[in-house]
Amino acid sequence: MKKITIDPITRLEGHGKIEIFLTDQGDVENVYFQVPELRGFEKFCEGRPVEELSRIVTKICGVCPGCHHMAAGKAIDAVFGLAPPPTALKIRELFYMAHFIHSHIAHFYALAAPDFVVGPNADPSERNILGVIAKVGKEVGTEVIRQRRLAQEIQAMLGGHQTHVVLNIPGGVRKGLTEEQREQLIPIGKGFQKFAKFSLQLFRDVVLANSDYVNMILEGPYNLKIHSMGLVDSNNKVNFYDGMVRVVDTEGKEKYKYHAIDYRDYIAERVEPWTYLKFPYLRKIGWKGFVEGQDSGVYHATPLSRLNAADGMATPLANEAYQELFSTFGGKPVHATLAMHWARLVELLYAAERFNELIKDPEITGKELRADLKEIVGEGVGCVEAQRGTLTHHYWTDSRGMVTKVNIIVGTTNNHAAICMSLKKAAQYVIKAGIEPDQGILNQIEMAFRAYDPCFSCATHSLPGQMPLLVNFKDSDGNIIRTIQRD
Repeated sequence: MKKITIDPITRLEGHGKIEIFLTDQGDVENVYFQVPELRGFEKFCEGRPVEELSRIVTKICGVCPGCHHMAAGKAIDAVFGLAPPPTALKIRELFYMAHFIHSHIAHFYALAAPDFVVGPNADPSERNILGVIAKVGKEVGTEVIRQRRLAQEIQAMLGGHQTHVVLNIPGGVRKGLTEEQREQLIPIGKGFQKFAKFSLQLFRDVVLANSDYVNMILEGPYNLKIHSMGLVDSNNKVNFYDGMVRVVDTEGKEKYKYHAIDYRDYIAERVEPWTYLKFPYLRKIGWKGFVEGQDSGVYHATPLSRLNAADGMATPLANEAYQELFSTFGGKPVHATLAMHWARLVELLYAAERFNELIKDPEITGKELRADLKEIVGEGVGCVEAQRGTLTHHYWTDSRGMVTKVNIIVGTTNNHAAICMSLKKAAQYVIKAGIEPDQGILNQIEMAFRAYDPCFSCATHSLPGQMPLLVNFKDSDGNIIRTIQRD
């Protein structure tokens, strides 16, 4: 049996490899997606004061620290039985919209666009952000960098730092927004909205106007018929910061809708021996394996699944873009994997519009920033939509507020089974017997996982069985004098 290895896979956060096993005839028999890293955050959060966790978990990932900070903040509020005042909630959400804007810009232009703007079969030396700038022009490239920088600077203004965020405290936020800062952010918010509209038009001009790309999206291997998950508000509209978790089936019908605190009644996690990522699945259906269809327990939580799970967007321009996406595909739900890139731009527009709504809200500069501490409940769940999917933090503490247990289910973990299935479908489609796969073919396989915008630094929490270990003891001259090995 022949094996093809893609190692490392590119344009992602973290590390990973793809092992493709071929039959003697040269057809794809199986594909294993492996993430050879372990992040032990759930364990080394134990024994810490719970109020420290909102600062600790930002170190899980340098791309989406704000997501972990927000989920942690909400979980800590629950541990103390606190409800933050309205101003604090709006400042948190304002920060979070800026966080979404920076991340969605980075993913679309730096990670996804090279495959469409430069081309999936282009030379790897050109298939990157510099190649994108060469195609769209320096003026556009400069604006991409500028808009992302502005979003990062807003996070630093509100959160103390764009990565090592210190905004949230139990029951509120550390500091407020001044009227001078609000006036400074108003024109920036308008710029975000203009840039989001430009990005959607760029997608129409570059991707939707290209028949080869449309064919790839509709007729290629990038299609997976599974359930969709996302947070929705009281009107079943997309909401990134708060709401209930809604799951719709493969036909778009509501299957479950639950509060975050009840997630364990609906989500279970499975461990396989060949990866450090767990496999969440719908508990009430059960694990049926890596299979598609209505009876499968597999779901995904992505920008596209958020749109599938909702009845619309909560802001007008984004809702128009939402309607355009689904009307183009002939209705809901959409199972085209590469349509996640389009959905991501719809969300970019929503985040920009919501940012503008919040910055114009007179309550955003209020002075009541935190609730008074009362008691320690001892358990709390915080749930937000991360850019890569529904993110859940669950904390348990003793009577003094010291952490005894932590469980984190991140967006990429939700999507792990779907990513594995998408990679296998792509490999079986593009690898043909008798044809030696070139870099273009292998990149088309990578495009399957890239649509999910995976973050493996966030996702690796499982330690299946025993971890392989090799320890070499050396003397002062560097000679190995003893070796201990565990396979």
